[in-house]
This record gives sequence, structure tokens and C-alpha cells, in this order.
Amino acid sequence: MTTMSTPAPAVAELEEHHAEIVRATLPLVAAGIGEITAEFYRRLFAAHPELLRDKFNRGNQAQGEQQRALAASIATYAAHLVDPALPHPRELLSRIGHKHASLGVVPQEYPIVHEHLFGAIVAVLGADVVTAEVAAAWDRVYWLLADTLIGFERELYDAAGVAPGDVFREVVVVERIDDPSDVVTFVVESADPARPLPEGVAGQYISVGAELADGARQLRQYSLVDARGPGRQAFAVRHVPADGERPPGAVSTWLHLEVHVGDRLQVTLPFGDLTVDPDAAGPLVLISAGIGITPMLGILGHLHRSGSNRAVTVLHADRSQRAHPLRREQRALVAALPHAELSVWYEQPAAGAHTGTITMHALGLPADADYYLCGGTGFLQAMRAQCDAAGVPRDRVHYELFAPNDWLLDH
Repeated sequence: MTTMSTPAPAVAELEEHHAEIVRATLPLVAAGIGEITAEFYRRLFAAHPELLRDKFNRGNQAQGEQQRALAASIATYAAHLVDPALPHPRELLSRIGHKHASLGVVPQEYPIVHEHLFGAIVAVLGADVVTAEVAAAWDRVYWLLADTLIGFERELYDAAGVAPGDVFREVVVVERIDDPSDVVTFVVESADPARPLPEGVAGQYISVGAELADGARQLRQYSLVDARGPGRQAFAVRHVPADGERPPGAVSTWLHLEVHVGDRLQVTLPFGDLTVDPDAAGPLVLISAGIGITPMLGILGHLHRSGSNRAVTVLHADRSQRAHPLRREQRALVAALPHAELSVWYEQPAAGAHTGTITMHALGLPADADYYLCGGTGFLQAMRAQCDAAGVPRDRVHYELFAPNDWLLDH
């Protein structure tokens, strides 16, 4: 399977008379966009409750994270349209497009979003503000954004060799590996031998469907880790416990407690743009924290299987040695590569590890390397700042965040 790296900029541009209106109203829309998106989701789910039950992440909805992500995406895209000197948000759009493809989003869903989004804009800002001219200008913004995503998602589906949305496959769990860090690795293969699972590209993820007790089918993305043989895929799941007012992760809990060898799951084809060029030969730096280690294991496994001679520096940060997910697997893969080295940092002191947080400046890392980052928002912001301070070009820094607020990293 091949992937498209980023969506191409839209061929059409915002007409000047629309741009003037958007430029004038952008501060007003931006100021109210949090309320607008909350109203949008309220309207959307009232009209289509099946979307909240079977497609959208109910946990992110309850915490408001998905609303903030949508708001930021629209505002960022509109700001670029009225000021092309701003960086094109192609990386943000790429992450959205890959996520949509992994959820099986199809073009027919975009008019549904349009209907309820514009109803929310009018409801929040008022019909006296959202005149016919204002509505037409923002309608143009929406469809430029939607058409860019629809086109990119079509390319992703074409590259996967499937019709739009036809990404779900039934699989059988053939191995379950419980790690001391409270992470479980599930190895799966196709339930239909005539339709084997694709290998995917190192660094990608799949969506896993969980049939919960209340009848909902919730979807979560999990990175592929090192493959366990042809036609098989492996993904690792950390149990997400309750944290204060935040409830436990519904899908991770279900997978940990309910899914065992012989059980069947619904998973999607692999997507995701945190991928390594298989033809590149330059140095790599892989930096992760917590469960962000999983795409890095996929990359290391690919390098090992392909007999790579690339220089690879692996840095990982965690709370403690015990919390370090798949630590033995990581060490084994690094040891199997001829030019790889591993350094770890723990908050709690441990033999053979640094104490504290990753400090890149003392490591003498090559500026001409490709840097791959995965972890929480604060961690990635800190690592990107260190890459900037070290003079690493932004186009050599690639990252993945397991949350819908990855737009924060583009600001």
C-alpha cells in the first residue's frame, strides 16, 4: 500500500470579493467559533444520533476536544485563504484526511456537515450578522476546504485499491501479548483467507471497532507495531484508566477485558502520514514518550526487515522503567540494527537511564536527519522547540499525536 504525503493546495482560490468579507468577519467568527462548533455538534447529533454512536469519539466529544479541533481547522484554513503568505496548512489537512479515510468518511457526508455547521453559525451569530453575502463567502471557504479533503481522501482510497469508505475488514485475533506496562499487543489476520491484510507502511495506524455493551460501535486508532508474519498485523493498546473527572477509555478497556485469542474484530486498512521513505538512506532520529513508542516500533521493525544500514538514534521518555511500553521489543529491534542506538529518560531514577526529560542539545544529533516525534501535546511542543533551537529544518520534523488537538502544534 502506498500513501500520499500531503494534500495538494486547492487549485481554486477564494475570490477577492469573498476574501474581503471573510477577512472582515474572521475575527467575529473566530471569537465565536467555540460556541459555533458546540452548537454544530449538538445539531448534527440530534439529526444523526448514529454518528455519535458509531463513528465519532464519544470521549473526545464529552471533553470538548473534537469541537476545538474542528474550530481550529476551519479558522486556520480560512486565515490562509485570506492571507496566502501564511504557511499552507497542508500538514494539518493531511492528518485530517488520513483520519477521515481510517474512519471510512465518504463525500456524501460533507453536505450533512455543511447543513448543520451553517445552521450553527446563523444560530450563534444571528441572521443580522450572517447576511446572504456573508453566508456565501463562508460557504465558499467551507467547500474549498471540503473539496480539498474529498480529493485527498479519494487519492488515499485509490492508493488502497478500494471504493471510498470500503476500509473495514473482519479479522481474527491469533495472538495476545500482555506487557508489564499495562499494554496489550493484539496480532490479527484476515477472517477471509482470500482477502489477506495489507502490510501497510511503517508508522501507519488502523482503526479498531469496539462493540460496546450499550450497542454503540466506537472507533479508535492504534499504530501498527512490528509485523508478526505475512498477512498479519499487530497493534498495541494501553489501557486508559479514569483520571479525575475523565472516564476510563471505553475502547481500550473493552479490548483489555473482552478480547482474546480467537475473537473477531473489525479493523480498517492502514492509513497515517507519519511514514518513512523506504528509499531514503540518511540518518533517522525517532523520539517518543509513553504509548507514542508504537509507531516508532513499526518503523524500527520495517528497518530491520528491509536490512537497512541507516544510522538511527532512538530517544524515549516515560514515567518509569515499568511504565515504559514494550521496552524489551524496542531494545531488541535497536540491537538488531547495525547502526542504531537507544537512550531513555525516566522521571523516576533507574539504572541505565537518564533522569528527567529529554534534552537534545547535549546529544550532538545530526541536523540533516529526519526526525520523527510521537507523544502528548506538551511533549511534542517541547521537542519541536528543541528541534528549532538545534536548527533542524521544519520539513525534516514529522510528528503524530494521539489526540484531536494536534492543530496546537501548527501554531
